[in-house]
Amino acid sequence: MQLIRGLHNLKAHHRGCVATIGNFDGVHRGHQAILDQLRDRARTLALPVTVVIFEPQPREYFAGDQAPPRLTRLRDKVRLLAEHGAERIVCLPFNEALRSLTARAFVDRVLIEGLGVRHLVVGDDFRFGCDRRGDFALLREIGEQEGFGVEHTRTFLLDDERVSSTRIRTLLASGNFYQAARLLGRPYRFTGRVVADRQLGRTIGVPTANVPLLPGPLALRGVYAVLTRLADGRCLPGVANIGWRPTVGASRPVLEVHLFDVDEDLYGQVIEVLPCARLRGELTFDGLEALKHQITLDQARARAYFRQHAVAPGHDGGACLSELASAPLAPGSMTSDFPADASADNDDG
Repeated sequence: MQLIRGLHNLKAHHRGCVATIGNFDGVHRGHQAILDQLRDRARTLALPVTVVIFEPQPREYFAGDQAPPRLTRLRDKVRLLAEHGAERIVCLPFNEALRSLTARAFVDRVLIEGLGVRHLVVGDDFRFGCDRRGDFALLREIGEQEGFGVEHTRTFLLDDERVSSTRIRTLLASGNFYQAARLLGRPYRFTGRVVADRQLGRTIGVPTANVPLLPGPLALRGVYAVLTRLADGRCLPGVANIGWRPTVGASRPVLEVHLFDVDEDLYGQVIEVLPCARLRGELTFDGLEALKHQITLDQARARAYFRQHAVAPGHDGGACLSELASAPLAPGSMTSDFPADASADNDDG
């Protein structure tokens, strides 16, 4: 897989491809179906599969902190796109220059001059261009003129509803990780490198592995029973706080993971953290003693969840991650600030 950042890095040998354009936030099963569709056409034409994405995502550019939270950071999105068949990923900076392009100018500069696209797959509700003229009909018209094919994406339904990034965000916010995993095609997870922090957890007997998160809206916020896969492959249960740590203060959001019955130096390791059950929202406490008391309660509830699902510390392997991290909760076993069956409106994020 080749990652190409910016139009200026497109060279003559990149011309000629089967392409799609979008945010692909989450690379969920709907996105995976688009990539399957691309691969089918690419095999017929003997051309590479190319995915055009934007950084930041357009809604982030326009809405800032009011934009929907991301499901995947850029590096995870690129990895997932590659795993599902993308051979080239073109990441365009969404800035004033790109935003100000008319629909025709975007097609000329990106699709024709830049990529030499031979076939394009996009949603029939795709919109682009500062003049608001860019749509599926215009792409088909230009394709007929310039010699490239245009087809719309096949709608991917699950439980008679369209799979969308918006729907997944709502499921995650409600703590419904089982349904979110079904729509994603995998358990939702965080991946990041453990960094040194203020070590406040260790001073109250709860050492944590801290992974910094990107500033901005969070898809999850609160305290969760989690599974963590370490660099050596071990899969360990624990409890995690995701958010801004209001009691102690923080300059950016962080993922803090406490592994049960384990005290190891994890600094510098890249770990995977899979939320399994939402325990509570993020709260502000009067002091460290009150925080410590609540953490004790959180640990007890998380341990109860893992006993229910028979996970022993040190369990190894992907089955632990894929099965338990998408296991539904027993009714009434945990509390949530959201309904468990929350749904969402449709948009492919």
